[in-house]
Amino acid sequence: MKTAVKKEKLSEIKNTVKSKKARGILEGAAYFAAAFLLAQNVVLQSVSPFAVSLISVSKKKNYFYSAAGAAFGYLVFRPQDLARCAAAVLIVFLGALALDLADCKTAVFLPMTISFCAVAATGFVVDIKTGGAAADFALTAAQSILAGGGSFFFYRALNCSFRRFRLRALPASDLTCIVISAALLLMSLSRISIGGFSPARCIALLLVLFTVRYGSDRLGIMLALCVGFAFSLGTEDTLFLTGSYGFSALLACLFCPFGSLACAASFCVSSALFTVAAGAGIGFVLESAAACAVLAVLPKAAGEKIEAFFRGGENITPDGSLRQSLVMRLRFASGAINYISESVNEVREKIDEMNNRKAMQARDQMSDADYFSQEIINEKTNEIRMVAADQFFSISDMLSDLAREFDEAEYFDTVAAGSFLRAMCEYDIFPKSISVIEDKYGRIRIEILTSGRETGFSDPKLQKEVSKACSRYLDKCAVTHFKNDTMITFTEKPNYSVEIGFAQHSAEGALCGDTIKTINDGHGRSVLIISDGMGQGGSAAIAGAMGAGLLSKLLAAGFGFDSALKVVNSALLVKSGDESLATLDCACIDLFTGRVELYKAGAPATYLVKGNKVTKCELSSMPAGILRNIEFAKRTAALGDGDLVVMVSDGITEPGGEWLTAMLSGAEEMSADEIANEIIKTALNITRDMREDDMSVIAARIHRFEDEF
Repeated sequence: MKTAVKKEKLSEIKNTVKSKKARGILEGAAYFAAAFLLAQNVVLQSVSPFAVSLISVSKKKNYFYSAAGAAFGYLVFRPQDLARCAAAVLIVFLGALALDLADCKTAVFLPMTISFCAVAATGFVVDIKTGGAAADFALTAAQSILAGGGSFFFYRALNCSFRRFRLRALPASDLTCIVISAALLLMSLSRISIGGFSPARCIALLLVLFTVRYGSDRLGIMLALCVGFAFSLGTEDTLFLTGSYGFSALLACLFCPFGSLACAASFCVSSALFTVAAGAGIGFVLESAAACAVLAVLPKAAGEKIEAFFRGGENITPDGSLRQSLVMRLRFASGAINYISESVNEVREKIDEMNNRKAMQARDQMSDADYFSQEIINEKTNEIRMVAADQFFSISDMLSDLAREFDEAEYFDTVAAGSFLRAMCEYDIFPKSISVIEDKYGRIRIEILTSGRETGFSDPKLQKEVSKACSRYLDKCAVTHFKNDTMITFTEKPNYSVEIGFAQHSAEGALCGDTIKTINDGHGRSVLIISDGMGQGGSAAIAGAMGAGLLSKLLAAGFGFDSALKVVNSALLVKSGDESLATLDCACIDLFTGRVELYKAGAPATYLVKGNKVTKCELSSMPAGILRNIEFAKRTAALGDGDLVVMVSDGITEPGGEWLTAMLSGAEEMSADEIANEIIKTALNITRDMREDDMSVIAARIHRFEDEF
């Protein structure tokens, strides 16, 4: 049995090796054939530079094949210039070999420089040796520039972005380079003619007409200009083709609404006029007439298939948008859990170090302490085991949150996702995946996953392109970094904005036991958090920062408040051997509806101000870090334009909250920052003769956007 399995595996390996060899041979043959064809492209009755260009950008040692094809082509088609051509091929071959060995072909200017220098060096040597005139030197310089330009087009065509997607999903810049590269190959075939009639030019014109009629105007005109440019490089008789093809395609676009016959007739008449004006042969007219005739008589069913080809790829998106979005969210769930584990480990290591240092200092005074220490260690170890068990329930809750979130995603817009893909490629941003999600309320959310810390999304022009692609007004993007990946989230521009002001006072030195966090969760909601660590100073600051930091990370990753609280509670329970707790006060403001949800774990009252009316929202709950299985106390309220949410720590409300209610009732004309600072100032005056405590305030006033659109 084992022998049969081994034989089967060996057979699979052999087949894989054979298939790789076959692909390598076919790829090498393609490079050889392309270089051979490009070798006969003569620019203005002189040596063709484009075979040299192809050698300079050939990858994976295919420069051997392209160099052989170019040398053979020059031997067949240009024997009179064989010495110069062979020297240019040798120079560029050695340059390509050096680039491959140095592994530095990623910079396009290097192959461009090599091909330019190869053509220029050989050309100028010949010109000097033969006593060439100034025109000969100028012609050599032009050929050298064409060689460098050819390297650029070939490089972009061979290294175009998102080659795993279909051709028509590529950005316009890459598509242009591919079209020009293909047109240069067609230029070689255009020399095969029957009585001045070139089948290659006729096929190119037919592709232009199909693109104009069934594709897009922009793509059709771009294609016409590219093939016209390539064909016009051949001889002086073909110089008019760029203008002829380009203007004729533009005219055909104008007559497209009147049908295929009108489109074909306008193109044919325009092309004929250019041909007559240039004094060119009748073959150019026949080529246009033949291509236009095919378009005019094309059956309706065939036209629909061609149109489906273009329209089907108009807004193509990465395959499996729904699957990718699910994977993306689960990946960030894993990242958030890892972040928590790392944070807890870091805190644990620091506290262990502190405890060890204290034990060393008090070693001489120890008697029965060893026994009590061992008891404490055992007790804490047992608690950690229970907390570890609770973590499994927390993870289950998190996955439920993600499932509920995707259940709300009513529609995945693959059309808009494809538009975003091309728009971002134009700005040299290459995402791993894109999801455009419309929820059950009709709101759009765009989630883009990229590698590294992408910063290109700050470009205002790109922001406009993204808004244009989905025909919605979008808010500024939210960026979340997790190690080596970055998630960029665009949300539809909401009905409200939030003016946030905050202020703090530390009762003991520079460290404040309260921590303030404000985040945008990527769903059109603004989340405000105050976490108050027990006590004052460093230990309180650690607990407060840990509570607010972990909670904000989890909420930004897409988890719900309840499951996030369980994880934060578990993390605080295992933080140290001493009692460690923190209150958590959260307000989640929906910027589309104005609704605010209050979540409290041991936190003091929150104040809602509507005009001159102040509502005190006080909810009974337990802080995090004391008991297992705690829950948020919750309340929901509706806000409108100009309404205010004020969150405070217990240092503000300890002497009583009547003064705060009175102050807020007259704060209608104050800004959020002024309110927060005034509350701190007044609280300090009131508690001047009392024991000081850390104080924190968040004031958030919502404003309705004007109908500016």
